[in-house]
Amino acid sequence: MTASAPAEPLLTMRGLRIEGFSDEAWHEIVKGLDLTLHRGEVLGLIGESGAGKSTVGLAAMGYARPGCRISGGKIVFDGQDIMALSEAGRRRLRGVRVAYVAQSAAASFNPAHRLIDQYAEAAVAHGVMSEAEARREAVELYGKLNLPDPETFGRRYPHQVSGGQLQRAMVAMAMACRPDLIVFDEPTTALDVTTQIEVLAAIKDVVREFDTAALYITHDLAVVSQLADRIMVLRYGELVEEGETRALLEHPRREYTKRLLAVRTLRKEEETGAGNVLLRVHDVSASYAGLVTVLDNVTVQVPRGRTVAVVGESGSGKSTLARVITGLLPPLSGGVMFHDEPLPPALANRDRQALRRLQMIYQMPDTALNPRQRVRDIIGRPLEFYLGLRGAERERRVRELLQMIELDPDAFADRYPGELSGGQKQRICIARALAAEPDLIICDEVTSALDQLVAEGILKLLLRLQKELQVSYLFITHDIATVRAIADEIVVMHNGRVVEQGTKAEILSPPHHDYTELLLSSVPEMDPDWLDGVLAERDTLEEESPAGAP
Repeated sequence: MTASAPAEPLLTMRGLRIEGFSDEAWHEIVKGLDLTLHRGEVLGLIGESGAGKSTVGLAAMGYARPGCRISGGKIVFDGQDIMALSEAGRRRLRGVRVAYVAQSAAASFNPAHRLIDQYAEAAVAHGVMSEAEARREAVELYGKLNLPDPETFGRRYPHQVSGGQLQRAMVAMAMACRPDLIVFDEPTTALDVTTQIEVLAAIKDVVREFDTAALYITHDLAVVSQLADRIMVLRYGELVEEGETRALLEHPRREYTKRLLAVRTLRKEEETGAGNVLLRVHDVSASYAGLVTVLDNVTVQVPRGRTVAVVGESGSGKSTLARVITGLLPPLSGGVMFHDEPLPPALANRDRQALRRLQMIYQMPDTALNPRQRVRDIIGRPLEFYLGLRGAERERRVRELLQMIELDPDAFADRYPGELSGGQKQRICIARALAAEPDLIICDEVTSALDQLVAEGILKLLLRLQKELQVSYLFITHDIATVRAIADEIVVMHNGRVVEQGTKAEILSPPHHDYTELLLSSVPEMDPDWLDGVLAERDTLEEESPAGAP
C-alpha cells in the first residue's frame, strides 16, 4: 500500500524580503524569510518589537504598509503566486480567503454602524451570501463565541460593548466569509487577563471548528503556546528558531529564545518594615458626570520608597483612582492626603510644589510625547517649569537624566519621538517624570504596550531608580507577572471597590479572595495544555454550582 502524499501547504513564503523607507533610503526589515503553513494549522510568530512579525503577517495577504515594499521572494497562497496577481486580484483574496484580526478592535470598527451591519458587509459585498443569510450566520457565530444575547448583540454599536466582547466580535467578523487563513495580530495584548482568556478560548474554538489555518502574532510565549502547533521565533527580520510548540518550550536551542522564556522570572527583593505613609487615599467615591459610581469608598495608602500595585480587570476603577489622585477627577466624597496634608480635589487648585512632587507616566508613550519636540526639550520643560533651570544648567541636568535612564545623551538628546523605539519612548517618559524630582510617580500600565524583553528592561530601570532615589510608585496594571516583579504591596480592585489589599506575600499566597483567585488563575502558563485545563475546570465548577448561584 502506497503512503498518501503529504498535503500541499496552504501558504508558503520563500526568501521573503521586505524593505522600509527611512532617512531617505530603503532598509531591509524582513531578510529572506522562509515560512510554510498547512490547512488547519496554527503557526505562532513571536519576537520583540521590530522583529518583523506584523510585516510578515500582512505579507500573507500580499500587503505592505505605507512606507514599506515587498522587494523579493515568493508568496504562494493555495497554489497561487500572490505577487503575480493584480492589486484587484489581491483585494479579492483579502477578507474572503485571508482575513485579518488587529490588535485594537476599538480602532478597527466603524463607530457609526451597528456590529451586525459591519459583520454582513464583507460577505454581501463579495457575493458570498445574501444579507439575510449573513445576519443569521452572525447570530450563530456570536453564540459560538459566547457573546451575550446573540440574537440582539449585533444591534449594539462598538462603544456599547466591552473590550473583550468587541475583540470577539472582530473574530466573528473575520470568519464571516469562512476564510482559509486568519492573521491574528496581537489580538489580546491590551486586554486584562480575565478578558484575555475569553478571547483566547474563542479563537481556539473557531479555529478548531472551522479547520481554519492561522498565523498568530505576539510577543508573549505563554499566550501563543495555548494556540500554536508550531512557533517561529523572529528577530530583526530573520528566523532565530522554529519548532513544534511543546518541544520548543521544553528544549529551546537558541540563547535568544531562552531569554524570551526567562523574562517572567523577575522578582523584587522582599523588604522588611514599612516606610512612612506618603500618600493616603481615604474613603473616596467618584463618578463620571454624576451618573454611574466608578469608585466606591476606596482607601489606599502608599509608603515612602515602596511600590503599591493596583490590579484588576478593565473597568475595575484602577485608572479612575489615578485620575482622582492627580486631581483630574474630583471625588464625590473622601479625600487624598499627601505628606500628611490634604490635596485640593481639583488639579487647577493645586500649587506648583504639589504638582512637582506627584508625577504620572502613561500607558501609551506614543501619545504622551509631543512628536514635534526633541528629547532635550521634552525633558527640559519640567526642569524649567518646576526647578527654574535654564541654559547650561538645564542642559547638564538633561544629560544626567538621559544617563540615568541608560540612554546616551550624545545619541538621543536631539532625536524626535518618531525616531525612537517603544521602549526608548517610555524611558523618555520616565526621565520627564524624574525631571520634576517627585516623591511619588503613578505608573499607569506603563509596560502593557511593550514586548516582554523591553518591558523587563523598563521594570529593572524603575527598580534601580527607586533604590537610588527612594521614590514611591503607585503601579496600575492588569499583569500579575508585573506585580510579582515590582510590587511591595498589592491592592486588588473589582467594580470600583477594593476587595483585598496587603503585602505581596499575603495577597499572592493562598487562601485568596475569590476574585483574586480568578485573576491569578487567568494568567497563562508556559504549558500548551494550560488553557484547555482551565476551561475544563471552570466548566466543571459551573456544572457543580447550584442553580441560580452567582
